[in-house]
Amino acid sequence: MIDVLLLLVGFVALILGADKLVDGASNLAKRLGIPDIVIGLTIVAFGTSAPELVVNVFAAVNNNTEMVLGNVLGSNLFNVFGILGICAIVYPLTVKNNTTWIEIPLSFLAAVAVYIVANDVYFDNSAENLITRTDGLILLLFFAIFLVYNVTLSQNSGDEADIETKHYTHIKSILFIVLGLVGLVVGGRLIVDSAVSIAQIFGLSERVIGLTIVSIGTSLPELATSLVAVRKKNVDIAIGNVVGSNIFNIFLVLGVSTVVNSVRVQEASSVDILLNIVAGLLLFIFLFIGKGRRLERWEGMIFVAIYIGYLYYLLQ
Repeated sequence: MIDVLLLLVGFVALILGADKLVDGASNLAKRLGIPDIVIGLTIVAFGTSAPELVVNVFAAVNNNTEMVLGNVLGSNLFNVFGILGICAIVYPLTVKNNTTWIEIPLSFLAAVAVYIVANDVYFDNSAENLITRTDGLILLLFFAIFLVYNVTLSQNSGDEADIETKHYTHIKSILFIVLGLVGLVVGGRLIVDSAVSIAQIFGLSERVIGLTIVSIGTSLPELATSLVAVRKKNVDIAIGNVVGSNIFNIFLVLGVSTVVNSVRVQEASSVDILLNIVAGLLLFIFLFIGKGRRLERWEGMIFVAIYIGYLYYLLQ
């Protein structure tokens, strides 16, 4: 019971920390004259992926490498099958932004990249599957290219949508940044420690805990952002938020985590990796093969059904 409470406290601290960090950093960046589009594509985008990143860094430092890969794959699966599925049921999602034509295929290629770096036995005849620090550095290079591409494309398109920031003094902004970082660190530590303890008590693997409780908890910012966007009929934001998060999770979060500590890939993880590829492929098919570039309600129901079936498989 204590571990469950600590886990919940960790999630609250983690999400509030990410929120305060984004508020403080966005306000400070705007006061320093940084363009809104750069703030949106870096600070705000990083904020929604900060929970996964912090949890994974702690897991990597503690050598809980099963949780590292499980959290990334679980978050991406929940993003597509869970968040987009629920949002599509609430309101059909239509792709309007042309950049999504590139970002959705890129998220699929990111999923394929995980398959490649996690299959040394198949591709290199190695004794074991290992995502090494070198693989992590390559993923981070792809992340840097993706970030530069986004900033350049947005500036060239003249898309200067105003980023809403709260008006704080410099001191208050810095204080929020510090409090946000503290919240992330404390929350991340509590989540990893309590999740490992819960796994041991219930006889579950760190992989399963990472794929379920931890990944869903760290994906709550994406869920909240997407549901708010759908309620306001900003459906393109809902899709872009999820797709961008999936790219961040693989290139940034997994990249940083494996640089901290190489990840041994368990045989059971092959199912999770392949399903991650299937998720990207289905999203591409549903949105781009057919009329209107829409994710319909019935397609959202299929996504949710797949996710429920996957959870059932994991907990057997």
